[in-house]
Amino acid sequence: MKNASTLSKLTASVHAGSPGDPQFKGTVTPIFPSSAYDYEGIEGATMYPRYYNTPNNKAVAQKLAALENAEEGLVFSSGMAAILTSIFTVLRSGDHAIFQSDLYGGTHSAIVHELPRFGMTYTFVDGQNFEEAIRPETRLIYIETPSNPTLKITDIKAVAAIAKKHNLLTMIDNTFASPVNQNPIDLGIDIVAHSGTKYIGGHSDLCCGAVLSSKKLCAQIRDSALHFGGSLDAHTCWLVERSLKTIVLRVRQQNANAMAIAEFLANDEHVTRVYYPGLPNHPGHDIAKEQMPGGFGGMLSFELKGDAHVFMSRLRLIKRAISLGGVETTVTSPAKTSHVKMTAAERAAIGVSDQLIRLSVGIEDAQDLINDIKQAF
Repeated sequence: MKNASTLSKLTASVHAGSPGDPQFKGTVTPIFPSSAYDYEGIEGATMYPRYYNTPNNKAVAQKLAALENAEEGLVFSSGMAAILTSIFTVLRSGDHAIFQSDLYGGTHSAIVHELPRFGMTYTFVDGQNFEEAIRPETRLIYIETPSNPTLKITDIKAVAAIAKKHNLLTMIDNTFASPVNQNPIDLGIDIVAHSGTKYIGGHSDLCCGAVLSSKKLCAQIRDSALHFGGSLDAHTCWLVERSLKTIVLRVRQQNANAMAIAEFLANDEHVTRVYYPGLPNHPGHDIAKEQMPGGFGGMLSFELKGDAHVFMSRLRLIKRAISLGGVETTVTSPAKTSHVKMTAAERAAIGVSDQLIRLSVGIEDAQDLINDIKQAF
């Protein structure tokens, strides 16, 4: 097979990291559920599930690395396992990190509650003040773009340039964009994290996470990861590999559907504001167009004039759900789900009101989805 880096995303999603069945020549990678391997006569490190080096785990990591244009990857049991393991790998007691202020609520909660316990300090900033927050002890700048749930766009190249100027590491949560739409490593970011439960899994039936980076950084993260024990079992890895073979097709359809729905909502009298980077009036549209060449994503949010709870309860096709990125369209109130651990003041500061509705657009017919929203209005 051609080197994965020379393949298109559509081809790499199918062929990269999928060895097939070497024994019986099947096209699908078998499930290797063993937790006990011979420790002699095996090339490389001894295989063990917690070491992130068993066949199914490596297959997924290689495919994701190809899609993110990374040297290596690691697959975790959840997105938070991937994120916190990486953060605790690069930070030590006494270190300081800078975080974008509008992050996924679970990440925000983990930072606030866990970092101080280990003597680490942090500063939350908006997208314009990263350099101003740098201290002598700063080691990491962490961003999320598009952000959850207001789809704020952060200039990835600009952040990477600031970090390199001050010899800092950079990390990004690339979940909302997916590897199809945005590849931060190409823009200078050091570590890319995903909640693979979303677009990577794509079918609302598994939980996983991933980190993509250089061989050097992945080796360091792996050394910490095997102590924390956040590895993923063979059966779920096999499901993730299966799902990744259709990620490009799924995300492209979700991109198109989200754009159609965003344009509809932007012109509807029941809506006061739509957050979608594909709309020309979005504050980050021009930057998004440059750093998201694959598309603007399947996520959007909007402010409703009426009661958000009543609106969601009247939807027939679109279902309420706390996760996102599946083939089915789902809706949620971030104030009650993803950002519920934040205080009302903290939510208000990043634009998460009780009237904000987040829509994860699936692969259904766009007009059917619009019709469902119309009847709920």
